Amino acid sequence: MTDTTDDIAEEISFQSFDDDCRLLGNLLNDILQREVGTTVVDKLERIRVLAQSGCNMRQAGIVDMAEMLEKQLASELSKMTLEEALTLARAFSHYLTLMGIAETHHRVRKRGNNIAQTAKSCDDIFNQLVQGGVSPDELYDTVCKQEVEIVLTAHPTQINRRTLQYKHIRIAHLLDYNDRPDLTIEDREMVIEDLVREITSIWQTDELRRQKPTPVDEARAGLNIVEQSLWKAVPHYLHRVSNALKKHTGKPLPLTCTPIKFGSWMGGDRDGNPNVTAKVTKDVSLLSRWMAIDLYIREVDSLRFELSMNQCSESLSRLAHEILEEANLENRHENWNQPVSRSQSLPKQLPARAHLPSFAENGEAQHPRLDIPGPDHSQHNHKEGEVSSTLFKIGETSANSGASAAAISPSSSFNSIQQLGQRKSSAGSQIGRSSFQKLMEPKLPQLPGIAPYRVVLGNVKDKLERSRRRLELLLEDVSCDNDPLDYYETTDQLLEPLLLCYESLQSCGSGVLADGRLADLIRRVATFGMVLMKLDLRQESGRHAETIDAITKYLDLGTYSEWDEEKKLEFLTRELKGKRPLVPHSIEVPHEVKEVLDTFRIAAELGSDSLGAYVISMASNASDVLAVELLQKDARLSVAGDLGRECPGGTLRVVPLFETVKDLRGAGSVIRKLLSIDWYREHVIKNHNGHQEVMVGYSDSGKDAGRFTAAWELYKAQEDVVAACNEYGIKVTLFHGRGGSIGRGGGPTYLAIQSQPPGSVMGTLRSTEQGEMIDAKFGLPQIAVRQLEIYTTAVLLATLRPPHPPREEKWRKVIEEISNISCQCYRSVVYENPEFLSYFHEATPEAELGFLNIGSRPARRKSSKGIGHLRAIPWLFAWTQTRFVLPAWLGVGAGLKGACEKGHTEELKEMYKEWPFFQSTIDLIEMVLGKADIPIAKHYDEVLVSKERQELGRELRSELMTAEKFVLVISGHEKLQQNNRSLRRLIENRLPFLNPLNMLQVEILKRLRREDDNRKIRDALLITINGIAAGMKNTG
Repeated sequence: MTDTTDDIAEEISFQSFDDDCRLLGNLLNDILQREVGTTVVDKLERIRVLAQSGCNMRQAGIVDMAEMLEKQLASELSKMTLEEALTLARAFSHYLTLMGIAETHHRVRKRGNNIAQTAKSCDDIFNQLVQGGVSPDELYDTVCKQEVEIVLTAHPTQINRRTLQYKHIRIAHLLDYNDRPDLTIEDREMVIEDLVREITSIWQTDELRRQKPTPVDEARAGLNIVEQSLWKAVPHYLHRVSNALKKHTGKPLPLTCTPIKFGSWMGGDRDGNPNVTAKVTKDVSLLSRWMAIDLYIREVDSLRFELSMNQCSESLSRLAHEILEEANLENRHENWNQPVSRSQSLPKQLPARAHLPSFAENGEAQHPRLDIPGPDHSQHNHKEGEVSSTLFKIGETSANSGASAAAISPSSSFNSIQQLGQRKSSAGSQIGRSSFQKLMEPKLPQLPGIAPYRVVLGNVKDKLERSRRRLELLLEDVSCDNDPLDYYETTDQLLEPLLLCYESLQSCGSGVLADGRLADLIRRVATFGMVLMKLDLRQESGRHAETIDAITKYLDLGTYSEWDEEKKLEFLTRELKGKRPLVPHSIEVPHEVKEVLDTFRIAAELGSDSLGAYVISMASNASDVLAVELLQKDARLSVAGDLGRECPGGTLRVVPLFETVKDLRGAGSVIRKLLSIDWYREHVIKNHNGHQEVMVGYSDSGKDAGRFTAAWELYKAQEDVVAACNEYGIKVTLFHGRGGSIGRGGGPTYLAIQSQPPGSVMGTLRSTEQGEMIDAKFGLPQIAVRQLEIYTTAVLLATLRPPHPPREEKWRKVIEEISNISCQCYRSVVYENPEFLSYFHEATPEAELGFLNIGSRPARRKSSKGIGHLRAIPWLFAWTQTRFVLPAWLGVGAGLKGACEKGHTEELKEMYKEWPFFQSTIDLIEMVLGKADIPIAKHYDEVLVSKERQELGRELRSELMTAEKFVLVISGHEKLQQNNRSLRRLIENRLPFLNPLNMLQVEILKRLRREDDNRKIRDALLITINGIAAGMKNTG
């Protein structure tokens, strides 16, 4: 996935990279010799050599010879048996994946060798700003006030099974270990043996998902990223920020200040996904809380062992004595310890430390592993091979239970959710355990000279464990009326004793201890809170209108959907000012409407402590926002009445999402209309600190009008929204709904933020990270630290040194002209050409992508067969597979050509040099063009497309060449990716494996369309899709 991350311009050491690729390739080859035999391996090598020769001829400009070799390659592939084709697809797919692992490893390695001088690091950018005239105080205040939120979404672009992702991480760890200079010959042999075991295991594992994931499965994947990577990365990242601040301003980052937090759509995004129900949202939110608490328990347990000293501050000593006195009181919660029966099932989660090398006894731990028996020792430590598991229902899916687990160090990765099922099967009864507990950990008052930190942290752990047990009961739908003093509900409650310990250590001269593991824990609590990631809710605007419509009809108020905008606003505003609920308990509504009402009720029960924003997709009017505000207010009144007290937390932020070109053009007007309504403006000031959040969508706007027009309309929409909020004195946060691929707004984070309109990034930003890009950017802790730094420095620069606006008004007119021509060209092909839809279905594997089972939501919002209701992801995914990547460039060539023919060539060159927005747009299109392959796209057409539609393919290939020509004219480059030779070489290295996979996919598609019920052919096709995605470093 590195092709679209921030490091694309960074050189890597190709010598060591090639060495690792050679090592992994040779090991895979040896394994294939054993698994499939010499004859098959020889045939695979013949295919690779043929493909390599064709690539060499093309790079040398000997086109005729290249075409002859490619025809020979296609002929050889067409003669393959199905078994041979399947083996080739698997072998080449795995090799491309192994290359990707090596590539990521070497990017990490390069940065690790030279952290201080890394471009765009905190140290680098802080130094630039101070040298450029920013005062240390201004720099310090801006960093401390920065609010960036990275929102992880479940968009179905992660093609690899989680099992294989874990195995890939283990290989990355082995490569890292193999780089150590102190390894003995025996150590290196053990590394090779472990690599052989891992690659063999990968070869013998089914690459394909056989069932669609549920929304809860998707949420688990997001939580695993936190546990496996972000949990380790966040303290490291904040330490870097703090050190850089201290170096350049003289003051470190405050301990509870965190410039970046995390949100999630996994389990909350119900737009077009009927599988995300109110029940799923509630369970995912509770599960996220459970995992946060479980992670904190581990950290506190390790901290208790570390802080064994007796000297402390007077305030900590007082608290410790209060806890000891209270410990003598009778346990007030015996009912919590009653055993709960559980059904048994086989474990479905990976065991502890599954992603670590088998020889690495301490895994990634930075401190010695300490297996100290504690009160729940028997739950954590099972004999080898022993399994304790439960069938634990969450939402509408069976959740997993666990396998054996050792006591865990803070830095070791373990599957918390697996532990949840395991603990639920063994937790409850204390009978038979109390004697053991007394022997191994006597009650605190019985211990002479007890360390006060251990007393306080022991109390924190007890309270965390009670909080965890409470959540387990709630997940089982068991009522639990507990004293709020017995568990942690808010972040501040947990921070209070930890900060007291920190201040005590500092006051006693033990700052070196305070700034270690304890400071890391405090920073984690400040970042992740009690929920790890607050869950956003998202629903399409039409569903809210249907709900209000059902209510007005039931109450004989008329038909809401037939009212004009002014009448809707009048009704909604009047009801929002009222104090009574609008929806009666007795209302009878269709299932779809009931689900919307249930969602708002769950939102009221959970509140803003657990949930983030309520996002309205396809928003186009002010009434879309007020409708959600009314439904939210009504649900909160109803729930408060049932509870007999106020709802927890505050109201959710309501965020309109403008997606289509038409809606983007009207975004500023909608925000102005909203803020002109007294009730709404006062509500924003009172409940949201005078802050309005607005989301802009990149995927649907790109599918609607083409990439260039979408980029320009997004730029203008942001300018207009910022201006609208400024007119009313309201602060604005822009939420960017970016996808992974460039056609859906993806690309380097730094470049994207730096090319935003001036004033649109004023210390605040929200942005989605989706599917495969979550793993690419945050899958490894070292990569995650780098990405978090880049978010911080890019937002800081955009705030203190905003990007330049267009130098001349004339430039805006030129861009408008390009955009109009580009949009007309794009839409004339995609929406107005009657042959295009059939051509799309024939030339791409779009229809077959649904068999991948990579997401819980349907590929289309509605059952229509047209492009309009097709989701943006399969639209991009299909074209990426054929290497045509049409949506990212179609229309660009026509627009640039039109402007150049009108005499704007020199102006365009100036715009490219001086206007960050235009430069970034052209650079991203150039990157896409560098990955497009006309001969491969042509091969798809010649074999799969009907004769009468092949002319359309020829016209489109001509458009691609036009785009390439004029992009080079404007950028001044002689060839594509001239300014990124590293990326160009990486792409060229993949071609001998990628080209045969594309040609094999064509052959398999041809066979499958004759035998569409042949499962083996379908599996072979899906494996080629996996391999091409690995080689292209993108899906959709």
